[in-house]
Amino acid sequence: MNPAYNSLGADRKRFLSWQMKTILVTMLGYAIFYFVRKNFSIAMPGLTAEYGISNKSFGWIIFAGSLVYGFSRFANGYLVDRVKGRIVMAAGLLLCALANFAFGFGADLSAWVTGTQGGPRLVETLILFMGVIIVINQYFQGMGYPPCARILPHWIHPSELATKMSIWNCSHSLGAALAVIVCGYIMGAMGTDMSGNAEIVDNIAANLGANGVTGDDINTQAISYASHMGAWKWCFWIPAFIAVAGAIFVFFGLRDEPKDAGLPDLPDTGLGHYDGAKDPKARRKFELVMVWRNRWVWTFCIANLFVYIVRMGILDWGPKFLTENRNLSIQSAGWTVAAFEIAGIVGTLFAGWATDRFFRGKAHRMCVVCMVGAAIFMTIFRFLPVSAGITVTAATLVGAGFFIYGPQALIGIALGNQATKEASARANGLAGILGYIGSGLSGLLVGYVADWYGWTAVFETIIVVAVIGAIILISMWRAPRDGYAKAASINYED
Repeated sequence: MNPAYNSLGADRKRFLSWQMKTILVTMLGYAIFYFVRKNFSIAMPGLTAEYGISNKSFGWIIFAGSLVYGFSRFANGYLVDRVKGRIVMAAGLLLCALANFAFGFGADLSAWVTGTQGGPRLVETLILFMGVIIVINQYFQGMGYPPCARILPHWIHPSELATKMSIWNCSHSLGAALAVIVCGYIMGAMGTDMSGNAEIVDNIAANLGANGVTGDDINTQAISYASHMGAWKWCFWIPAFIAVAGAIFVFFGLRDEPKDAGLPDLPDTGLGHYDGAKDPKARRKFELVMVWRNRWVWTFCIANLFVYIVRMGILDWGPKFLTENRNLSIQSAGWTVAAFEIAGIVGTLFAGWATDRFFRGKAHRMCVVCMVGAAIFMTIFRFLPVSAGITVTAATLVGAGFFIYGPQALIGIALGNQATKEASARANGLAGILGYIGSGLSGLLVGYVADWYGWTAVFETIIVVAVIGAIILISMWRAPRDGYAKAASINYED
């Protein structure tokens, strides 16, 4: 048992019980956010098949949504300082559920607006509708992480923050993996069977051909999609129901700080003379020093941009490049991306443990190791022949997933330490803006590179980005573990 909690005395056991409960409730709640977020990546191939929507159009939608998500995380980092985190998180899940219900009716609403059941006008209207709903949904998505970023450092000691928050960070991979598995099953089991309609099959084949699908496999894919027309709608409706249940669970299961559960504050996390609750001037000074003028916070944030380009380049586009470039079925592609996510869970746990065990809590050093590993496995994937088969293809992506999720988790953890528990949400909000600028750039970059130069060039681009991210993180090799000493030395009289 960690001796850091010994000073809690008789409250120690109850404190640790609440700590575990808080980790588990926030994990489940945040995982459910991914059900109403990553469902879009599995629905994309079906939307392309039925309506001929191009990679560039999806790229712009992902780009816009990612920018809004990054801004939302930053804005909600301030909101959770003034409103209980559990309220913000529960409200975000409810609002995401409403957006997903609306998305499922997108084609019907577009047909009603245009007065037609097909053609360019319907497709243009549907793209516009999807873009608006995705942007709205992504803003509500930004209400998920900031409450967790603020709540967890109030319950977990800095000496074990990397290990325990790495466990928490598995919620990203768990949610995304379950989302693609469930939605992959929906795409292969629901919808209306129109495979006997030659006109529909030919139209789907033409849409796939216009979007880069080639070879004899195109007719097989066209029949497969025709067998489940409209299945993509259920990729939004079913996760929406799950999100409603999750919102109720989060609202009643969480407490923001130990004092809300009648417990003393976390030991060894004093902030000197800081009292932002009563003195707005002190709050501004604290934020200026610990976030806006903090060299290490900015280095992590910039590195986060490159981490997200790599991560989202694989996660958002995985189903598409696996079906179009590696000739996998949509179900096999879903399972392969899920394996990537599951590997991310193992990699996240290992990265957190290794950070505390080998690098004494200095997460930036482990991040360097992870980015180099991700670059190596993506290089292997680049040179795999199309005939390599699903086992070797999936194994290579699993290796990339093992490494890329380490930095994704550790940067948020390290910012919680560098900016301290008081400014963790704000620092992570800033990292969110940079990260999801990276995610947005990933959408545009992959969409255009895939259409102009092919999927092989996409993989080469991801490798270069991973190497740049590693170089940025190497620049902070000598940074301290946390910022509590810096926070305690702030002079509020200046």
